[in-house]
Formats: sequence, structure tokens, C-alpha cells
Amino acid sequence: MAKGKDVRVTIILECTSCVRNDIKKESAGISRYITQKNRHNTPSRLELRKFCPYCYKHTIHGEIKK
Repeated sequence: MAKGKDVRVTIILECTSCVRNDIKKESAGISRYITQKNRHNTPSRLELRKFCPYCYKHTIHGEIKK
């Protein structure tokens, strides 16, 4: 069993509308969710509609690098 080739990986989803509104990347004012995805079934970047408590609405949250 190789350690670096796990099928399920932990990813971070970040609100795209907060990032576009010129809020700093390390600010506490950006909504982020932590989830997992299957690397074999979803090789591309994941985008989900999640609730952003800073925008007060459901927005697109995209996968970012760790």
C-alpha cells in the first residue's frame, strides 16, 4: 500500500464571489469548506454550490490548492 496514492483526497472549497470582491486571501472573511473527493472519479477541480455566511447566499465554491 503506497501512502501517496490514496484514492480519496482531502480538498478545500473556497467561495469564488468573496475572492472576486478583493478580500485578502488569508482574511477570515472568506468562506471555506473541507471535504473529500475520489481522485479517480473526479480528476478535475470540484465546484459545488454551498452557503457563504459572508455573502449571505448560496454561491459557487471552487477547489483550491492546500
